[in-house]
Amino acid sequence: MNLPEEGMLLRIFIGESDSYKGKALYEQIVIKARELNLAGATVIRGIMGFGADSRMHSAKILRLSEDLPVVIELVDTEENLNKILPFLDETVQEGLITLEKVRVIKYRHK
Repeated sequence: MNLPEEGMLLRIFIGESDSYKGKALYEQIVIKARELNLAGATVIRGIMGFGADSRMHSAKILRLSEDLPVVIELVDTEENLNKILPFLDETVQEGLITLEKVRVIKYRHK
């Protein structure tokens, strides 16, 4: 798969404990991205953050079961990323979704 130099970055900010149909929401989003043949997905687990409710989430030694922030990043063309938006609208009940232009320097695989 080739990506044009001008791509788009879709970021989904959710909580680690968010779920959909009994599985972690971040996992369901990555599975859906794969089904749609998007260029790739990365899930990043945050160590601290807060959202619209201003409730602090933090990874402290005595609080390992906290609902830590999770960011899922997808880079592809805008046309391809638009394919996953209906799924995100259905599944992301709380969170933030952003879309921005990115310059793709290199996208290769063997």
